[in-house]
Amino acid sequence: MGPSVLESLRALGYLRGVPHPSSAHWTLRCDGGARGNPGPGALGYSLVDPSGREVEARGEILGVVTNNVAEYRALIAGLESAARHGADPLRVCLDSELVVRQMTGVYRVKQAGLKPLHAEAARAAARLGSVQFVAVRREDNARADQIVNQTLDRAPDMSSESPR
Repeated sequence: MGPSVLESLRALGYLRGVPHPSSAHWTLRCDGGARGNPGPGALGYSLVDPSGREVEARGEILGVVTNNVAEYRALIAGLESAARHGADPLRVCLDSELVVRQMTGVYRVKQAGLKPLHAEAARAAARLGSVQFVAVRREDNARADQIVNQTLDRAPDMSSESPR
């Protein structure tokens, strides 16, 4: 059997700019960080549609948190954004291997403080159609990392709130 009509049109250049079905997914890049652990923290995420256009990017100051709490809060905020935009299917990229492995069931959530956040993230993911969690290197999550750092740089001094 020969190529499909769509494949033929794509090969001839008639479908430039139209996402290929195999890459027609939304991408959510999430990151959370705390300067100190715990310390002043922030979340950041970037939601990109299948054409490659960033449809939403947001950072938020979290107060004094651990890195893992910041990562989960970023994931939850990003998944809520994805739901608002009807992002399906969705690929979620995080540089936190722990969060990815917990969300995929490879690791159990042992820390009591993370259990409610994990449950909230799982509920948010369940509201979406197809969600794939992917662990990426920090440099492959640069946009979300940039949002976190810009947000922390703009944050008021929270050093007096630090438990140190």
